[in-house]
Amino acid sequence: MQQLSISDLHILLVEPSDTQAKIIKGLLTNADVHGVDIVKNVAQATDELKKHNVDLVVSAMYLSDGSGLDILQRLKQDDATHNIPFMLVSSETSPRKLDEFKQSGVAAILPKPFEPIHLQRALNASLQLLNTEELDLSLFDIKSVRVLLVDDSRLARNHIRRVLENMGIEQITEAENGAHALTFLKDQEFDLVVTDYNMPEMDGRELSEFIRFNPQTAHIPIIMVTSEAANSTHMTNIQQTGVNALCDKPFESDEVRAILATLLDNRNE
Repeated sequence: MQQLSISDLHILLVEPSDTQAKIIKGLLTNADVHGVDIVKNVAQATDELKKHNVDLVVSAMYLSDGSGLDILQRLKQDDATHNIPFMLVSSETSPRKLDEFKQSGVAAILPKPFEPIHLQRALNASLQLLNTEELDLSLFDIKSVRVLLVDDSRLARNHIRRVLENMGIEQITEAENGAHALTFLKDQEFDLVVTDYNMPEMDGRELSEFIRFNPQTAHIPIIMVTSEAANSTHMTNIQQTGVNALCDKPFESDEVRAILATLLDNRNE
């Protein structure tokens, strides 16, 4: 399968401000992106997505007829467009509002203003969702790795599943919360658990404690995926439950690839 490069990308930029659109397009051009179409609102973006072959949507948060979240959720809920990565560009700092994007499968979040290095990282994260590069492990055939993916957001699960599948992982079982995950852990064997932190019924901390203190599951590596700040009280507590790695939302391929290589290739056979 042919791999896309940054110069191959066809981007739909959704930005109501002509000045901001010009600045962002200029930065994209400097990053070697030359296919950029610009629209101003949700309706125009929806029309363009129906007409053109778009590789990546880059959008502001606040638009005249809605928000970037409307575009992201429509994108992910439509079978024709759910594989298109979405990048948010916003000066919004509210954790609650940004978390809505993280739970809906955003590929990257860029602050306004942003530096070229931040744009490069976000473009790379989006490319990794479009390209497939199998992870090479010395102790495992990546296709045989059995993963339990736990997240109460279907859109977030879809995003994480896609990142894992692009690395060659094929055996992925999904659970919508910790209590649901327990029903699988009791009957199946897994090589890795990837779990969200904030979930109803049983959250990621409680699930991690069950896994770590149960002799049948104590050996399973756990990756905790969260939108919580790394220095928050919750994250300080979670690190004491035996979680092997913490990973931010958005769930980025480079970070996950390094974590998986460390966790799975350093395990005792």
